[in-house]
Amino acid sequence: MPHPALTQNSVAVVTGGAAGIGLAAATKFARLGLRVCVADLGEERLASAAAVLSGAASNGAASIMTMAADVSRIDDVKKLELAVRQRFGGIDVLMNNAGVQPGSGMFGPAANWQNVIGINLWGVIHGTQVFVPGMIERGRPGLIINTGSKQGITTPPGDPAYNVAKAGVKAFTEALQHELRNLPDARLSAHLLIPGFVFTGLTAKGRTEKPAAAWTPEQTVDFMIEQLSAGDFYILCPDNDVPRHVDERRILWAAGDIVENRPALSRWHPDYADAFAKFMNVR
Repeated sequence: MPHPALTQNSVAVVTGGAAGIGLAAATKFARLGLRVCVADLGEERLASAAAVLSGAASNGAASIMTMAADVSRIDDVKKLELAVRQRFGGIDVLMNNAGVQPGSGMFGPAANWQNVIGINLWGVIHGTQVFVPGMIERGRPGLIINTGSKQGITTPPGDPAYNVAKAGVKAFTEALQHELRNLPDARLSAHLLIPGFVFTGLTAKGRTEKPAAAWTPEQTVDFMIEQLSAGDFYILCPDNDVPRHVDERRILWAAGDIVENRPALSRWHPDYADAFAKFMNVR
């Protein structure tokens, strides 16, 4: 059975919804009969998304709205919430999905750090703090889906700003779900979407064809819907290269760095290469 918030005429807001996982999710919601608002940046991208969503929705353009919003700016998010409420009456599903990954170095430009953390982490915080009080007051079944990353859990070297932001999204979403489940007559739940390798504009890196190892955004969203229906908080997505048991072992090793008092990021430390390989061979 689908999640009770994913029903005809419920209202969904998807940030970063003009492309990739966000657009795939918005399209799925529209096909399920929800009224959908996509927030993103770029007039052409928003217009293209509106055309796709209008074609997917049974009521066409009447069920769809788009709005330019920079989620790192709380005033933009407040304007978005007001506009959706005025158009559709309230919000039942919030997907804080907007994200960027321009690359970062530990001692690289501060602007990269501010941009990544502003959108990937503060965007989730802003969306939650602006939209969720009204969702609680609405008193209907509701969902908050925050897009995280495996990089926020295993924190591999190479892009520290992104790791910091996504680790923050994980911690924030866990705290949010704890808060929601302790509300009287709790009807909202929060969930952490943890995609695998998904072929999007963020991961394409100049490629025009999907690598064999990657899932499509649509596969990722279909998996997300299944896991939401099952009530999963951690929606840990596989892909065509990395099955769940591999992710589980990598996550366990990362946690083991603390428990075993190993060097930070020991998975990438040459002294631990053999130990990590043996650990990964256990099924």
